[in-house]
Amino acid sequence: FNKKNVETKTKFWLDLVDSAYKQKPHSISPEPVNECYSSIQSNVTRDRFIQMINKAKEFIRQGDIYQVNLSQKFSAPWNNSGWLLFNQMIRVSPSSYSSFINAGDFQLISISPELFLSIRNKEIITRPIKGTRPRGKTLSDDKRYENELINSEKENAELIMITDLLRNDLGKICEFGSVTVPELSKLEKFSYVQHLVSTVKGVLLPNISHTQALCSCFPGGSVTGAPKIRATEIIHMLEPHNRGPYTGCIGFLGFNKVSTLSIAIRIAVLKDNQASYFSGAGIVADSDPALEYDETLAKAYPFFKSVELGCECLAKTDFKELIQKSI
Repeated sequence: FNKKNVETKTKFWLDLVDSAYKQKPHSISPEPVNECYSSIQSNVTRDRFIQMINKAKEFIRQGDIYQVNLSQKFSAPWNNSGWLLFNQMIRVSPSSYSSFINAGDFQLISISPELFLSIRNKEIITRPIKGTRPRGKTLSDDKRYENELINSEKENAELIMITDLLRNDLGKICEFGSVTVPELSKLEKFSYVQHLVSTVKGVLLPNISHTQALCSCFPGGSVTGAPKIRATEIIHMLEPHNRGPYTGCIGFLGFNKVSTLSIAIRIAVLKDNQASYFSGAGIVADSDPALEYDETLAKAYPFFKSVELGCECLAKTDFKELIQKSI
């Protein structure tokens, strides 16, 4: 143990973080943007995405899977700094696990609300999210949406399936009998949506490290499907894009035996003056393809809002109504 070496490395990382906070955005182009959705492009049409969903439902009917998460990729011009977009997105949608990574030739932004793994010594916790409703404009509206979500058989069934999948994932690396579900379908509220969340926890086996736990549980079940391996095969078959960091995980593995990793959702990737954003929906047997498509648009609201295209029809879009329609 070299105290001086640790202090030097600590100062290096603190200086790096400080420089990121002080980074100034590039000058904003004075040219007005007159387009609306023509400025935000998806890599699939609405009809193509609905075809993807119908194909996924065929796999469900055939017994290959119970659930699968399908996504589309949005792209928009972005000539400013990644730090500026990050600040806009967290203002629109504050979240528990926001992150900004400047990797030089590209930047990564996530405003994820979902915990993938929290490990403290040998205790491991995962908290899958399923089910979405908007926040109400009034207390009574908010309560009505809350009751809809809590009493939705479809949303609860989705979350229970994924909770069971993650309980099985932890069971492979935890001491026998230690895996429990202290919270099932708990309501949690965020700035513009509310979700159902479960908590699954266990005690790692003595020979399992934090890195081994990550490798065993990756990728997260809530963003792939069940069974996980077959669901990922179907995702690869149906989606026209590589997900890259989307639905991976972001966080840290601590030498102090404390590690925290989020699910990399609500994520934007900035490269070559383009901002790409991924948005998905969980598909089950009784999914309505049109509504699932609308849900992907609703979940992309923080990105649409944050790129500030300055077009009237985008500003007039009622995303809360769109979220309500999509569930």
